[in-house]
Amino acid sequence: MEPQPAPGRQDSFREVLKEAVTPVTWQTWLEPLRVENDGNGSIRVVAPSEFHLRWVEDKHFDTVRDAAHRAFGTHTDVILEASHEPVLDEFEDETPEPQPPETTGHSGPAADGDDSPLLAKYQFNNFVVGPSNRFANAAAMAVSEQPGTRYNPLFIYGKAGLGKTHLLHSVGHNGRYLYPRLVVQYVTSEAFFNDFIDGIRRKRMDEFKARYRNIDILLLDDVQFFEGKEQILEEFFHTFNSLHEAGKQMVISSDRHPKHLSTLEDRLRSRFEWGLLTDIQPPDVETRLAILRRNAELAPLQVPQTVLEFIASHVLDNIRELEGALTRVTAYAALTGQEIDLDMASDVLQDLVPQKDSRPLTVEEIIHAASSSFSVPADDLVGPSRKQPLALARQVAMYLCRELTDLSLPRIGQNFGNRDHTTVMHAVDRVKKLMQSDQRIFDQVTALSQSLRRT
Repeated sequence: MEPQPAPGRQDSFREVLKEAVTPVTWQTWLEPLRVENDGNGSIRVVAPSEFHLRWVEDKHFDTVRDAAHRAFGTHTDVILEASHEPVLDEFEDETPEPQPPETTGHSGPAADGDDSPLLAKYQFNNFVVGPSNRFANAAAMAVSEQPGTRYNPLFIYGKAGLGKTHLLHSVGHNGRYLYPRLVVQYVTSEAFFNDFIDGIRRKRMDEFKARYRNIDILLLDDVQFFEGKEQILEEFFHTFNSLHEAGKQMVISSDRHPKHLSTLEDRLRSRFEWGLLTDIQPPDVETRLAILRRNAELAPLQVPQTVLEFIASHVLDNIRELEGALTRVTAYAALTGQEIDLDMASDVLQDLVPQKDSRPLTVEEIIHAASSSFSVPADDLVGPSRKQPLALARQVAMYLCRELTDLSLPRIGQNFGNRDHTTVMHAVDRVKKLMQSDQRIFDQVTALSQSLRRT
């Protein structure tokens, strides 16, 4: 049996590590590390997986080495490696040893990932982990490392704006990184439905079936969109069975637990429960602060801790709203040349304080408010015209729907003339950029937001 580090030194090593990083970093990345002694003036620090190892090497090696020097002596060498043993963890009794999944063997655009719109900004390395989402994050990471062998399907549910879409894209990115020939398909339920209807209309259902059944990882977002649509439910039932029988990985998201998707058939709801169900809860204040700090690192101006704490204490349930509040503060500072401080942030974000009789906003209320502000007919905001200023008014209304409601991107698009979710994403990004450079737009969006919150 190999000699182990003295308990006192090992405890000291872990204490030094814990004090050197944030609680979220400690719990997610460093606490799971195991320390072993090779008896030759070196210690081995063992990570539970290859992905975990790469993350610690890239982000925390200096911290680990410094802690080892303080606990075991300055001449101690640190060797980082991944565990080669089956992992026993909180998700299941026994984990199979990693095996590369059998791929479809596709070549061309699908194998290279060109047909699947994975967003570069959504990856595991920028997903802020806290108690509210740690289980979901770990499960998503596990299926990306061993697709089709662990939790299939992985079903992630929770309210809008908490990070479900981020995790789905992260699974796709990491799966492709580990297994470059995997065919990965991310799709919203709205897009899946539209592809299905298009296949029927053009009499090309064979192409539709080939697209969704000859893949290695299916990432299906907002499955609640299928409720009440009998034809698409029948088709998805067969797609699910085909992929599952072939050992292909599915990751599915929803705004609620399968048992609360009341209009889905029992046979489909039961299949969602074959693998692993995990929810994402609203983040606690520590996680909200960590999210704000990460976003503040990318801001053009330094944001004081007191301002981040102010935002975190007033925005409780929605990550998108957190990011929106920070955007407004940094945009105001950029426009006015004013230094960011608590007084300024309190003034800009005065509408964050919830009203006693506050209630959920509707899309109709937001559309009506935007139409009044921009002096355009409300019906035109959901119509086909792209003329200015109508198009800008529509984009602002979409941005406010994204910030002030719990609606998903597809649902927002539905309310604006059945537009695609990518159109909504473009609108949100454009309004954010305009707020940084156009004082008139900043004032108009801020006034609308404040007025609607007081509704």
